Amino acid sequence: MLFMINSNKMFFLFIVFFSTLISISANSWLGCWIGLEINLLSFIPLMSNPNNLLNSEASLKYFLTQSIASINFLFSILLNLFLLKNFFMNNILSILINSSLLMKMGSIPFHFWFPNIMEGLSWFNCFILMTWQKISPMILLSYYMNLKFLFLIMIFNVLIGTISSFNQTSLRKLMAFSSINNLGWMLSALSISENLWMLYFSLYSLFISIMCFLFYIINVFYINQLFNLNLNFSIKFSILINFLSLGGLPPFLGFFPKWMIINYLLYNNLFIISFIFTMSSLIMLFIYIRIIYSSFMFYSIKLKWYKIFIKNNFMIFINISSFISLLGMIISTLFFF
Repeated sequence: MLFMINSNKMFFLFIVFFSTLISISANSWLGCWIGLEINLLSFIPLMSNPNNLLNSEASLKYFLTQSIASINFLFSILLNLFLLKNFFMNNILSILINSSLLMKMGSIPFHFWFPNIMEGLSWFNCFILMTWQKISPMILLSYYMNLKFLFLIMIFNVLIGTISSFNQTSLRKLMAFSSINNLGWMLSALSISENLWMLYFSLYSLFISIMCFLFYIINVFYINQLFNLNLNFSIKFSILINFLSLGGLPPFLGFFPKWMIINYLLYNNLFIISFIFTMSSLIMLFIYIRIIYSSFMFYSIKLKWYKIFIKNNFMIFINISSFISLLGMIISTLFFF
C-alpha cells in the first residue's frame, strides 16, 4: 500500500472496492443504489479517527451529504418506475438522477461539502475521495445522461474549480478544487467516449496518487510548509512535474487526454466550451507554477542539519513516473499516430 493503514481498515478498504464493483455491475437501479450505500457505510470507518476531531467531523459531514444524495437517487429511480413517460418527464427524471450522482461526486453546484471534508482527512483518504469514490457515480451517470444539463455543469465545474483555487493556503483544499476542475474535464470525456474517460481517469489517478504520497511522506498540509522545508531536489522536481501534468501543460502526459477532448469539442463546433476549458487550464497552471516557483526559490530555514532525505523504495517508482510523464506526450504521439 502507498500509505500505512492497519489491518482493521484494510477490511473496510476491501469493502469500498467491492461495493464499487457491485454498483457498476448491477443490472437494475436498485442494485446500483445498494452498491452506493455499501460504499458509503464502508468508507466512513476509514475516515473516522477517535484521536482526531477533524476526522470525526469530516466523517459526519460526509455521511449527511451522501445520505441526502442517496435519498434523492432512490426517490428518482422510484419516480422512474411509477410515473408515466413523456418527453418532459424524462427530462425531469434525468436531471434528478444526474443531480443526485453529481452530489455524490462533489460536483458543482453541490460541491460545498467537498473542500470542507477534504480539509479534515488524511492524505490517503483524500486520495480515495478524489479518485475511487468518483468511479461508481460516473459510470452510473453514463447510463442516463442529460447532455444539455451536463454541458452547463461542465462549464461551471472548470470555472468555479479554477476561481476557487486562488488564494488557497491549504494543499488539501487546493487539491479539492483541482479535483472539481478536473471533474468538468472527466464529464466531458464521459460524454464523448467511455474509453476516453478511462484514459483520463487513469492518468488523473496516477498523478493524484503521486501527489498525495509525496505530501504524505514529507508531512505537509499547507503551502507555506513547502517554502520552509529544505527538501530533497528530486521530491520538489516530482511535485513540479505532477503539478504541470495535472494542469495539462505540453509535453507532459496530462496534456494528452485534454488535447483529445479539445479536438473533439472543436470538431463538433463547440468553440465556446473549448475556449473556457483551455483558459481554465491556463489559469490552473498559473496557480501551480506560482506555488512551485516559490517553493524552489524560497528557503526560510537554511540549516545544514535540517535537510530532509526520504529513504523509501517507492520514490524510485515516483521518479520513473515523473520521467515518463515528462516524455509522455512524445511517447503517446509515437504510439497513437
